[in-house]
Amino acid sequence: MVNDIETDYLVIGAGATAMAFVDTLLSETQATVTMVDRYHRPGGHWTIAYPYVRLHQPSAMYGVNSRPLGDGLVDRTGWNAGLYELAGAAEICGYYDQVMRQTFVPSGRVSYFPMAEYQGGGRFRLTTSGTEYRVTVRRKIVDTTYQGVTVPAMRPPEFEVASGISLVPPNDLPGVREPYDRYVVVGAGKTGIDACLWLLEQGVAPTDLTWIMPRAPWLLDRAQVQPLPLRRVADLARDFAAKHEAVMGAASVPDLFDRLEAVGALLRISPEDRPTAFRCATVSQAELRELRKIDDVVRLGRVKRINETDIELDGGTIPTGPRVLHVDCTADAIRQLPVVPVFQDEVITLQSVRVCQPVFSAALIAHVEATCSDDSVKNELCPVTPNPRTDVDWLRYTLSGNAEQLRWAGNTDIGAWLKSSRLHPDMAPPMPEDPAEREAFEQQAVALTQAQNTKLEELLRTHEER
Repeated sequence: MVNDIETDYLVIGAGATAMAFVDTLLSETQATVTMVDRYHRPGGHWTIAYPYVRLHQPSAMYGVNSRPLGDGLVDRTGWNAGLYELAGAAEICGYYDQVMRQTFVPSGRVSYFPMAEYQGGGRFRLTTSGTEYRVTVRRKIVDTTYQGVTVPAMRPPEFEVASGISLVPPNDLPGVREPYDRYVVVGAGKTGIDACLWLLEQGVAPTDLTWIMPRAPWLLDRAQVQPLPLRRVADLARDFAAKHEAVMGAASVPDLFDRLEAVGALLRISPEDRPTAFRCATVSQAELRELRKIDDVVRLGRVKRINETDIELDGGTIPTGPRVLHVDCTADAIRQLPVVPVFQDEVITLQSVRVCQPVFSAALIAHVEATCSDDSVKNELCPVTPNPRTDVDWLRYTLSGNAEQLRWAGNTDIGAWLKSSRLHPDMAPPMPEDPAEREAFEQQAVALTQAQNTKLEELLRTHEER
């Protein structure tokens, strides 16, 4: 027997982006929503993430618009001291559970089906009971899975591993009960950084760590992505001016990165390594100092296989053995996929409108869906920018951010929504109160942004022609 359901929106998934989208939709419309998710609780990849994972951005900038995440406190201890708190996996999962059970379901407009596999065509099946459902969708299907996050626990390693070799995903590190002679962390992305920092925090000596780093990453200083009032207005103006001067004075892409590093806009782990990757990961200065204590950094490309006595990489081999614990941090958490229109053929495909800010992007897309009827206009307001991977993608990342400011500056509706959105924290100097001064300020900001974009496009074009 197939059970029939009618709904305005069928949302596939109940992860972070799905929750942000539905929250805004509930706040701004009277629509009904059916959410279908394969996991046993809301939160998506957070429900199976390694337990010591924390946000790389302040909790104040994450979650859903209607409910704060965390207490808005500044950490006083640890390697994030002096910066806004960073929620961990358990707190985030509990938060989404509260949003679902205290806001979404009690609204009477959300039907939530966990432990369900979506089969396409508006049909899904509960994996525990086998009960099947057929959904009649009055408005849109919302696909939140297209850019789904992959964490190491979701898949086996992508390289060969000999029997008897100890290799675990980062999730299993807290289960270690006897010390190993050595720990080998494979991967230099956010997960690899987190694994290294966690091991150091647990007392593992830096000399007992090997870090296989196929590509060194450019990192963001977390102190520079703090919302007001923690950051002073003078600091915001100084950092903007320094970054603008670095861009405008650059003679080439390599020169640009040298200038950005010199003013603190970008960081690197090792002064000897020229980074070739950029994935929006942030570190505090204290975390960076800890990471720099790891001297045994392997720069021989990707791991091909781990044998009983050595690790074979693209560019050579290094020794290993039975008393070594290998930690696989190579999952591509945020993939760079082909861009598809967000609004197309009665389907909304959630993607990043603001680079590296998926929950904000989802909430904005919901607002545009709620307030605009023309899909072509919606897509103009919500153009997708692919997730960055390489160092050169930093230019595209910045171009996208600048384009957002120009695109939304003249849109009164979106401007008002941005001011009210918790997921769009205040990270800009306050506008002058006098109307004439405000207009002059806005014109100057637009002129500087346009000039910066022209320069970045020139640098990018010249770099790609070489």
